[in-house]
Amino acid sequence: MSTEAEALDELSAQDLRARAAEALTRARSRSVALTDAVDDEDLVRQHSKLMSPLVWDLAHIGVQEELWLVRDVGGREPLRPDIDDIYDAFQHARADRPELPLLGPAEARAYVKQVREKAFDVLERVPLQGSRLTERAFAFGMITQHEQQHDETMLATHQLRKGDPVLHAPEPPPSRAGALPAEVLVPGGAFTMGTSAEPWALDNERPAHEVAVDAFWLDTVPVTCGAYVAFLDGGGYDDERWWSPAGWAYRTEHGITAPRFWQREQDGWWRTRFGVYERITADEPVVHVSYYEAEAYAAWAGRRLPTEAEWEKAARFDPASGRSRRFPWGDEEPGAEHANLGQRHLRPAPVGAYPAGASPTGAHQLIGDVWEWTSSDFHGYPGFAPFPYREYSEVFFGPEYKVLRGGSFGTDSAAIRGTFRNWDYPIRRQIFAGFRTARDAAPGEVG
Repeated sequence: MSTEAEALDELSAQDLRARAAEALTRARSRSVALTDAVDDEDLVRQHSKLMSPLVWDLAHIGVQEELWLVRDVGGREPLRPDIDDIYDAFQHARADRPELPLLGPAEARAYVKQVREKAFDVLERVPLQGSRLTERAFAFGMITQHEQQHDETMLATHQLRKGDPVLHAPEPPPSRAGALPAEVLVPGGAFTMGTSAEPWALDNERPAHEVAVDAFWLDTVPVTCGAYVAFLDGGGYDDERWWSPAGWAYRTEHGITAPRFWQREQDGWWRTRFGVYERITADEPVVHVSYYEAEAYAAWAGRRLPTEAEWEKAARFDPASGRSRRFPWGDEEPGAEHANLGQRHLRPAPVGAYPAGASPTGAHQLIGDVWEWTSSDFHGYPGFAPFPYREYSEVFFGPEYKVLRGGSFGTDSAAIRGTFRNWDYPIRRQIFAGFRTARDAAPGEVG
């Protein structure tokens, strides 16, 4: 089977343009849906100090598209150079953005529409070769991923907003896998981590390199709400033994007693989900937990969080062929049968809902549903080179950030793959993050 990178090499320029246009259009449809779902008052309101007003995200999407596609790739005259600084994420903290002279809702919508028209004109005219930015439509893929990432951020803002539900989606499919083992064995040995061939891969995914991983056991599915309730009801949040010093200090200082949005009632645990107050669903992956909470649960369970390399080996390595796949199920793009992605559903699916998406070693739902915390700090791979700008990845390297993998129900398929890396502070709980645990394989357990 050819990889996606090989298939793209065979595409004509016309096909590449069509592919890029479809990806950009899908991202914009989602941006529009997320911003049209609320009135203008909600668009300009800051629903949490952790997040920007939705109208800032919308205009920021347009500014990035103008900078990279219209001005840089297209060589066109600037449309709104006067707002570049306002929408520079490095110049203004999220908490301060409501005080900026932001474009109003109507002006922001008109601006992003005008930028998109010019970007499509550039896409039709620019040669898709001759530079790293245009080769295989990379810049258009980069901007698609940027918009989809902000769409997921806007979805997280919707989760934080108060008021009646405004987003709606069908329920995810039920569990279809039958009885699953608690854990799967991932064999030891070297595998290819990262990529040098994926056409729209970002700089921190590159280059491909060999990494050796000892054999280990990994949870077959992400930790569920039902399993997490056992940790809660067993006093896990009150027992310092399970927490790292930094985690315990954060839990104590902020009075954290359960995952974000959870509430204990007389008849059990409930949560708020996009404006709906509902009972916890036991067989869904737990979501809205910080790295520190995931780490404490793993210690309580007598296990640990997987490293980033372990997670990627479990997700990509095929023992039968000895090669690394693009996704757990193979090299083909994610379909509705493989994973819970793209905001098709507004919640994680029950574990076992996507047997077609299982990895060769038998792990389920490594892609979609919830981002999964790993124990690894965010850093560049050997031979890393920033491209096309240092601020995408390099400035975040270091022990302050932990790596998350796999995407969530709010991640679009254009912005996830087996090599994709996300990162955040270990205290973050508003993101759609969960986890699974691992343990070392004993000598007698390895065949």
